[in-house]
Amino acid sequence: MFRNFVAGALRAGALVIVLAGFSGAAFAQQPAATNVQLGRDIVEASGATRAFDGVVPSIMQQTANIFTQQNPDLQKEIGASLKGLSTEFEKRKVEVVDIVSRVYASRFSEAELKEILAFYRSPTGKKFVVQLPSILEESYQKTQEWGGKLSEEIVIKLRADMKKKGHTI
Repeated sequence: MFRNFVAGALRAGALVIVLAGFSGAAFAQQPAATNVQLGRDIVEASGATRAFDGVVPSIMQQTANIFTQQNPDLQKEIGASLKGLSTEFEKRKVEVVDIVSRVYASRFSEAELKEILAFYRSPTGKKFVVQLPSILEESYQKTQEWGGKLSEEIVIKLRADMKKKGHTI
């Protein structure tokens, strides 16, 4: 059970990194403090901090699910206890910002970080930040529609091909 919890927590953390635009966080060397601050400024200017809002509640919900499955009769008490702890752990969200800031700092030079930050602070960058959630939502919906249509076409073609071979599926 605890392994599933850890796996879920790691998946949540991975989601945060993906939403921030990264595929991983390996720190071979400590980035310069200036670069880390630039990374932090980028995280804030890009609106990525909003993506982190659900991380702590998600991990807490996973924890509640695990312990409730093990102790169903304690569901209310577990929920109340976690609710009381939520403020304490919500403060830890800044740690995610630091992690992502360090990822930026480890992947880009100071000059590149300044260019990225300049983009996010530009009118186009600010518009990008505002529009990105709806762009992603619309893109998701449209790719789901596309995938559904493609799936139907594949089924039709597969059935036709299998019928040629004497099979009905």
